[in-house]
Amino acid sequence: MTSQDFTPDSSHHLAPGTPAGIPDDVDPAFAFDWTTYDDVDDSHQRWSTWLSVEPLSRGPEPRPDWVVTSQGAIDTELGILKTGKEADVFLLERADPLDPEGGVVMAAKRYRTPDHRSFHRSASYTEGRSMKRSRDERAIKRKSTFGRQVAAGEWAVSEWDALKRFWSLGLPVPYPVQIDGTEILMEWITVDGDSAPRLAQTRPDADLLASYFDQLRDALATMVQAGVVHGDLSAYNILAAGERLVIIDLPQIVDLVGNLNGMDFLMRDCANICAWFRGKGLPTADEHELFGELMAHAF
Repeated sequence: MTSQDFTPDSSHHLAPGTPAGIPDDVDPAFAFDWTTYDDVDDSHQRWSTWLSVEPLSRGPEPRPDWVVTSQGAIDTELGILKTGKEADVFLLERADPLDPEGGVVMAAKRYRTPDHRSFHRSASYTEGRSMKRSRDERAIKRKSTFGRQVAAGEWAVSEWDALKRFWSLGLPVPYPVQIDGTEILMEWITVDGDSAPRLAQTRPDADLLASYFDQLRDALATMVQAGVVHGDLSAYNILAAGERLVIIDLPQIVDLVGNLNGMDFLMRDCANICAWFRGKGLPTADEHELFGELMAHAF
């Protein structure tokens, strides 16, 4: 980075109170300091897209203080974090070169292009959802190239909306920073500077196991009270960030009432979770009991 300052001609003199470097025949009100930034390396960098997306495509307020909103910030690719059937997750650093200490590393979830993805989501997930344009809905049903492009965008928007909604409800999900097309930037969940493991990869002791189950039961109750179901909840899309759990992978959330399969999805979520907890030594984890408790919150 090179700081550029106006250098006065030797024939000029500074008026009293004029900022250093500004000649006396220039109105100080029209003078300002400015700084140039080096060009980004197109191979793995880009200028921050924060200001290029519309306000509704940015995360809910109040925003965490780690969110970088500087117009001079640069996004730098750090590598891939996770691959999936519909999307890949990368690590991306956003930092202003003039304030490198204020930078942040985020997770960038990118839904794949039509030629490099294989959506396995059943239409039963999307039952009860409405689309703004009937043309898009018809294209998706025909599975045309355009329809697959629309589908990628719809799944990204669905996850974005779910993240914002769940965050506002106080649910344990990554903070959604922004969405730009089929890319969602969100909080990177870590433990001691490394990516938090999936719950399925952990071996918690009895006390922590019981705490984890209580956290999930409370989260499911909050979802049900809001009329939604995760729809694909398991120990593989829950992160264990130390003593707290964080729920991820939300594009398939289901309307509990508007979707005819809503109750079935809820029961499946309960069965998946309770089976894992029983297998780890928590005999009180019973899916039927949990389902009944959640239904009491729903109505």
